[in-house]
Amino acid sequence: MRLPVIPTIVFAQLFGGSLWFSTNGVGEALMRVWSIGPAEIGQLTNAVQLGFILGTLGFALTGLADRFAASRIFAVCAVTGAAANAAFALLAEGMASALVLRFMVGLSLAGVYPLGMKLVVSWVPERAGHALALLVGMLTLGTALPHGLKLAGGGAWQAVLLGSSVLALLAAAMILRLGDGPHLRRRAGAPTLRMGAVLTAFRIPVFRASALAYFGHMWELYAVWTLVPLLVAGSSLVVLAPVSALSFVIIGIGALGCFAGGAISRRTGSAPVAAVALATSGVCCALFPLVADASPAWLLAFFLLWGLSVPADSPQFSAMSARACPPEIVGSALALQNAIGFALTIVSISWGTAMVADWGPKVSWLLLPGPVLGVIALLPLLRGRAAG
Repeated sequence: MRLPVIPTIVFAQLFGGSLWFSTNGVGEALMRVWSIGPAEIGQLTNAVQLGFILGTLGFALTGLADRFAASRIFAVCAVTGAAANAAFALLAEGMASALVLRFMVGLSLAGVYPLGMKLVVSWVPERAGHALALLVGMLTLGTALPHGLKLAGGGAWQAVLLGSSVLALLAAAMILRLGDGPHLRRRAGAPTLRMGAVLTAFRIPVFRASALAYFGHMWELYAVWTLVPLLVAGSSLVVLAPVSALSFVIIGIGALGCFAGGAISRRTGSAPVAAVALATSGVCCALFPLVADASPAWLLAFFLLWGLSVPADSPQFSAMSARACPPEIVGSALALQNAIGFALTIVSISWGTAMVADWGPKVSWLLLPGPVLGVIALLPLLRGRAAG
């Protein structure tokens, strides 16, 4: 009996995505045990980002993402990431070994996230926007999951990482059992994939606009997710609940934003949903320093709005980009888009974690150019829809 397609893929993304921020979920413990600070936690996050970037570039430029079955690539990479993550928990003794292992996790995730998106399109291309919203929503929950595991596991930081590894192994088994969908098969007479062929995707106006807006979105997204525990720890919210619980809720609520955006996109299209989400998170970036001293209840409401909006546009960019490309380069095009977007996150994460101690809440202003430029990039698609 075949597994249900969309639930299988999105839950596998949830479980595999838990590897991404597993060290951020135990950041407080690592800072205490290894005598490191926020900047080093940012370095660990960026090691994952760098591995992901190089991995996605490799998949994109070689065409590997479209040469082999997406389900097999996903499964192999999820197992590899689980092993590297477990090695961090059991073997890492300081930053030198930790950075190498986190890089390996990022390298493995290059075969989990973009290939998960390709799997969605291969099974349900007619519902790509909605289905990708579910998938990215689960990735968002996966990002928040280590904070939840930390809350459940108390002070045992190694158990949090090992729990993420077990979930990634389960994701591999689920996707291997499901297999690839019947769509995205190469067209008869399509040219043989060659090195760098994916770069032609930027000649397609819709892909180009979507990708540029995605890059603005990425400047903000992962920096926000990295900074949330640090900003919460320095705010009045600590009187309400532990930092891990608050971080889990603030990051995890983004899944609801993705789900809602996916449902709305079925009526409005993807571009308007992406524009509203970008504009909302941009306003949050601009206003956060002005509301940082608000009462805990109001500040929590603000954080929840920010957490709700900041990832909600991501699946819509993937859907627009996938629909714009010929089927034989969809996997490579999504991988390339991811690679460039995640390269930008290294800069914003490094800058944000280095400046947060001195700038405090004003660090959010460093992220504001991303959503502003993203909205500008979307304008041709919004005008085209209005004209149509």
